Amino acid sequence: MMRATMRKMARRAAVAVIAALSMPFAAHAQSVADFYKGKRIDLVTSGSVGGGYDLYARLLARHMPRHIPGNPTITVKNMVGAEGVKAANFLYNIAPQDGSVIGGLQRNNAVMRLYDPNNASIQFDPRKFHWLGSPQQEVGLFVIATKSGVRTFEDLKTHEVTVSSTARTAPTSVYPRLLNALYGARIKVIEGYDGSQSALLAIERGEVDGNVSGGSSAAFRARFNPWIKDGKANVIVQMGMERDAEYPNAPTALEIVGDPDSKRLLQIAFTEQVMGRPFLIPPGVPADRVNALRAAFDATMKDKVMLDEAAKQKVEIDPVSGEQINALLEKAFSTPPEVLAKLRELVR
Repeated sequence: MMRATMRKMARRAAVAVIAALSMPFAAHAQSVADFYKGKRIDLVTSGSVGGGYDLYARLLARHMPRHIPGNPTITVKNMVGAEGVKAANFLYNIAPQDGSVIGGLQRNNAVMRLYDPNNASIQFDPRKFHWLGSPQQEVGLFVIATKSGVRTFEDLKTHEVTVSSTARTAPTSVYPRLLNALYGARIKVIEGYDGSQSALLAIERGEVDGNVSGGSSAAFRARFNPWIKDGKANVIVQMGMERDAEYPNAPTALEIVGDPDSKRLLQIAFTEQVMGRPFLIPPGVPADRVNALRAAFDATMKDKVMLDEAAKQKVEIDPVSGEQINALLEKAFSTPPEVLAKLRELVR
């Protein structure tokens, strides 16, 4: 009798252990659709209301929900500060890690650590984010007035020109310094302009010869394309990994810089260009939800309704996947320390 009782007790204990062990599995086994059904996703963007980053965030918020299992709503929340670092730190360290919060950062946030490795305010590792992707890839353009006497990029070795910029840390200053150091160009940067439109106005007024942009939005192009049509200006080089088809005769900086070391420095600098307007998922989100959100993002980039709305708003869609962004960052961060040291010295 005692043995039978002990066997019953052992079986009950075993059943209890199995039940206890299966509880976390059952919770984890909740489908993506079950998790998102009736829920709201907060999209935290580092962009200010009405700006370019905000525009892409709100476009994504309107169209991505119908591609997510369970069809949650997406609400945009603006978290502006420290050039995107405030939002990046929040998404990495504070935001829920369950897929209920996603983010949109400025494209240079992912490479800040490369340029400033000892900056204590950067409290995130961009490689550990699960990048959703970007709806746009940026290409910077070197626009120069024809009255400067410069017709091709080769002319910059013998003609000193001035270009407009906002600040020393902006691409409009960093890229000219790289061109001077790596190609032998003679570019003098005039800083202090409050944005891309005022920087272009400086060309129109004759205050400077040109501008080396970090990006090229529809509004930016609309301002100078009439000058090109009238023969008053040219695009002589492009700052990105590939040529923009709208300016097929203007080479990229990668094409005109010959030696491998210089090319590698430019490739690191242009990493942020490929990222364009990047969106991400915090690092601790479960893999099944990461996969579902990435698939939803990719589907949204092909969604006809979204594309029609983007076309009406003159919003460029030239997507890059999250997997591509993560791979690009891994490559950039694997750069030998001596190469990174040289890059930091050039852009300082």
